[in-house]
This record gives sequence, structure tokens and C-alpha cells, in this order.
Amino acid sequence: MKKEILITKNLKKTYWTKAGSIEVLKGIDFVAYHSEIVAITGASGVGKSTFLHVIGTLDIPTSGEILYKFDGEINPLTLSRDALSEFRNRNIGFVFQFHYLLPEFNVIENIVMPELIANEHKRARQTYESLKEKALEILKKLGIAERAFHRPGELSGGEQQRVAIARALFKNPPLILTDEPTGNLDSSSAKELFELFKKINSEIGTTFIIVTHNESLAQQCTRKLRMIDGVLV
Repeated sequence: MKKEILITKNLKKTYWTKAGSIEVLKGIDFVAYHSEIVAITGASGVGKSTFLHVIGTLDIPTSGEILYKFDGEINPLTLSRDALSEFRNRNIGFVFQFHYLLPEFNVIENIVMPELIANEHKRARQTYESLKEKALEILKKLGIAERAFHRPGELSGGEQQRVAIARALFKNPPLILTDEPTGNLDSSSAKELFELFKKINSEIGTTFIIVTHNESLAQQCTRKLRMIDGVLV
């Protein structure tokens, strides 16, 4: 029996503008399971990224329910701001089309930065050196350890995306959300990146939810869903 890790019920998101309200998510019922790769496709503007931001707790739904079942059941909407940040940092990794790497820091520093900001390494009595060693091990698995002390501007697009993946994997989260991860990559790099997702999924059991326009990539996922006018079908 497949283990559920994320459930949404009648999830809705509406934005209010001067021109009136815009209903982006129109009641989404969705279940994600442990160790699957889910592709979400659809035209631009139908709500794919909004859905990803809401289930990733980066945005708050207008109504509906979200339930995470990583270790017990947690409704993130009931958590305080600090508790929600800690929950997100521990359990959810993000990989976006734009890598959001800090240009003034090298690869290793970019990977460990979220850990340093959260100060969790101090509570776990980990040294900065041990964090760097862990980051280097991840880079070795991703095949770019030789770039550990380069800055983002010295890397190719595919290498920058691997660094973003390393940062997402650093806490070994059960769920990684990716928004158009191959959007800025050539076809060869895009293929390599997806093979990397499949390898991580197979070896660690990480669940991936991937928003993409890449139909070839989507066809290789465990499940393929399509978003039409704010509803998943």
C-alpha cells in the first residue's frame, strides 16, 4: 500500500486586484505518495506555480485544507510563523527555474547558507566544517565536486541547477518541489537533470512534484497530471 505524504482538499487561492478578484486555484483535491515523481503540466497562467507555492507553504490558500504526513499528521496552516519556517526547512526542498544562487558566495557557501540562517546546526552541535563536508559529499554524488569553490557566475546553467538541487537535498527532505527546472537548459542538460531526479528518487525515496512544460520529461514521471483553469485533471 502506497504511503500518503501530502493531501489537499478543495484547495482554493484567490488574489484581489484593483480590477477585481482572480480565482487561480479552484478547489484542488490532490494526494502525493512517498517515492513517486509527479509531473504537473498545463498552459502558462493556469495556476501551476501558485499550486506549488501553496503546497510548499510559501503562500497561504484562501480556503481548503493541506495535510502533511511525513512523521505523523501536520496541518501547516495551524503553525506559527516560526514553526512553519522550521517545518518547511526540514521537510521541503525547492528547485526553481531561476536558481536563486547568491553570486558573491561560492558553491559550498550557497548550499549551506539556509542551514546557517536557520541556526539549526548550532542546535544539532554541528560545526561549519562538518556542514561543508556534507555539502561536498552531495556535490560528489551530483558529479560537480570540482566546482565546490567556484562562484555561480563561473558555472554553466546545468551546473548551477545541480547546485540548486544540492541545496534542496542538504536536509534530506522527503519532498522536493520543482518549478520548470529544465526551462533554461538545453535538451541534453535537461535530460541529464531528469536522470538525476530519477536517481535520487530511486536511491533515497524522495518524492518529486515537478511543474513543467517539457512533455518528454513529464511522460517519464510516475504520474502525469494536467492543470486546466485552476483544476488538476
